[in-house]
Amino acid sequence: MNDFEDIRPYNDSEVAPTISRLLGDGELIDAVTRLRFPRASGPLGWALRPLVRQVLTRQLATVNSVHDFQMVVEKYMRRMIENTTTGLTSSGLDKLDASRPYLFISNHRDITMDPGFVNWTLYHAGFNTLRIAIGDNLLTKPYVTDLMRINKSFIVNRSAKAPREKLKAAKKLSAYIHHSITAEQANIWIAQREGRAKDGKDKTNPAVVGMLALNRPKGRDFGDYIQELSIVPVSISYEWDPCDGAKARELYLQQTTGEYQKGDQEDVRSIALGIAGQKGHVHVAYGDVLGRDFADSDEVAEEIDRQVWRHQVLHPSNCFAYQQLEGEAAALTVGAEQRPFVAAEFAEAGARFEQRLLALPVEHRDLVRQMYANPVRNKLAMQDAFG
Repeated sequence: MNDFEDIRPYNDSEVAPTISRLLGDGELIDAVTRLRFPRASGPLGWALRPLVRQVLTRQLATVNSVHDFQMVVEKYMRRMIENTTTGLTSSGLDKLDASRPYLFISNHRDITMDPGFVNWTLYHAGFNTLRIAIGDNLLTKPYVTDLMRINKSFIVNRSAKAPREKLKAAKKLSAYIHHSITAEQANIWIAQREGRAKDGKDKTNPAVVGMLALNRPKGRDFGDYIQELSIVPVSISYEWDPCDGAKARELYLQQTTGEYQKGDQEDVRSIALGIAGQKGHVHVAYGDVLGRDFADSDEVAEEIDRQVWRHQVLHPSNCFAYQQLEGEAAALTVGAEQRPFVAAEFAEAGARFEQRLLALPVEHRDLVRQMYANPVRNKLAMQDAFG
């Protein structure tokens, strides 16, 4: 593990000093205060911050291991699920073996909630929790780095600029993922692409698969190496995306000005909005473990896409968006219970979708419609190709 010291998650021996640093970090206390008391944290922040620190100190007093810390996170996650979703369901886990490790590759809609919901559904089905890939571009504060690494996150170096540096970092990441799965029997989560799919198209970047294969020994069959990684495609679907308005704004500025300059701490605000915002029903669908019948990264990426699109659970919000854009409803099912979509039977969801659109600038509305409609198009494409 010495080769991975700068990117690996923290181990149990590092928990106590990390907790001490976190409790002493004023920026963390401010962030938690704003998250917990969004309206009162401004005028009453001076009074609330000592209380928040006291509560955190009490909650973390018995944390002496990574598992202990994750059990604290579990309580927060449970409260978040109760307060910001109408339900969290999953499918496909019955095809997997909780005693063996997997590399879970999912579509990417939310910075923290994607791996969070995968982690939750795995843990409550008897699987080990994940080691989670996180880009160093998100680690903008020392307390963020500590929180992520104590919660089993490992670092993806995205700050390297020179080609040689980028290749070296990618090789180390590839070796770490392989080592985690084969030597340490650890589950891994990575996104199918760098950056969220703001347009809802959920497309795997073959370069991600190429990175995974960089550690393949010379002469080793590509398909055999892919099979050894035990890749499982995962499809995460949100009824409502708390960041849909912000994503639409970014897409609009890119289309109209040719560029978008991300603001200072914008990723941190997206994380907070994704956690605290209303998500409606969320479903996590697990696909089938990839075998060895692949010749290159493009073929692996195509199979991940096929499974993500095929297993994705649609919501009425997706179908209403598609109907508005195409002029007719898609003959598809919605929800974990797979009910046929009939617009009249989901009038409440349709009204809520209209309310979300009306709250946005007019020029952003079609971008949001496209965002919600694209999973429907992907599902229809799978039906046409595979029946």
